[in-house]
Amino acid sequence: MFEGMDLSKMGEMLQKAQEEAKKIQEESANKQFTAKSGGGMVKVTANGLGEVTDIDIDDSLLEDKDSLQILLISAINDVLKMVEDDRKLSASKMFGSFGKFGS
Repeated sequence: MFEGMDLSKMGEMLQKAQEEAKKIQEESANKQFTAKSGGGMVKVTANGLGEVTDIDIDDSLLEDKDSLQILLISAINDVLKMVEDDRKLSASKMFGSFGKFGS
C-alpha cells in the first residue's frame, strides 16, 4: 500500500491535506446551487455547505398547500443532492491530489 512512498514526509503530506481540505471548505461556502420544481414554481438555493440560503415560491401556490409541500420537498431534495455530488467531487479531487504530495 505504501510502496514508493517516503514515509518520512508523512507529516508534511498530512499538513498539505489539511490545508487542501480547508481551502475546499472555504470554496464550498461560496458556491451556490439552485434546484427548481413544478416548472420553476418553486426554487431552492443552497450553498456548498448544504445551508439553504433562499426559497422562491410562485404566488399561485400559496392557495394549494399540498402542492406547495410536494414541490418544496422535491426542490430541497434536489438541491441537497447537488451539494452532496459537489462534495464527493471535491473529495475525490483532494484525494486524487493526495498521491502527488508523496512525490
